Amino acid sequence: MQRERFQTETAPALMKDLELRSIMQVPRIEKIVVNMGIKDKDNPKILEGAVANLARMTGQKPIVTKARKSISDFKLTQGEPIGCKVTLRRNHAHEFLYKLVNVVLPGIRDFRGLSAGAFDGRGNYTLGLGEQLSFPEVSYDDVTSSQGMDITIVTSARTDQEGYALLKALGMPFKE
Repeated sequence: MQRERFQTETAPALMKDLELRSIMQVPRIEKIVVNMGIKDKDNPKILEGAVANLARMTGQKPIVTKARKSISDFKLTQGEPIGCKVTLRRNHAHEFLYKLVNVVLPGIRDFRGLSAGAFDGRGNYTLGLGEQLSFPEVSYDDVTSSQGMDITIVTSARTDQEGYALLKALGMPFKE
């Protein structure tokens, strides 16, 4: 539903605003990656809870991420589980972004808008949320430990200005 709205309404408006010649030049959302790290790696229930909550929030089964190298300062050994992540594409990505913009972000206490400085130079945007209770699918009883998450929106935009225009057109509440 959101993807069709993008193709019929948002893409032609972006084409006009960015002064592009072809509809194929309009930046699009390629994927959204939601990543949750775990604080206490010794307690397996925290990892199980993070995986279950991430599955509820996104509608997809997360994969468990493991440490690539051993780092003694962090008491981390190679192959140890350190978090979980989900990659959303196509309709799932558009539906998740719609829910993030219209339900989750307005529900955050003292929310004044997102920083426009979090672009990476290639049109991709990353934001962090302090806890998973902002999502309506997660209840207080389901949370074993309050954890934050990183949400990375990967676009086909070539510049930060194009990425900003795309996300602004999709309803992202940036600070003015």
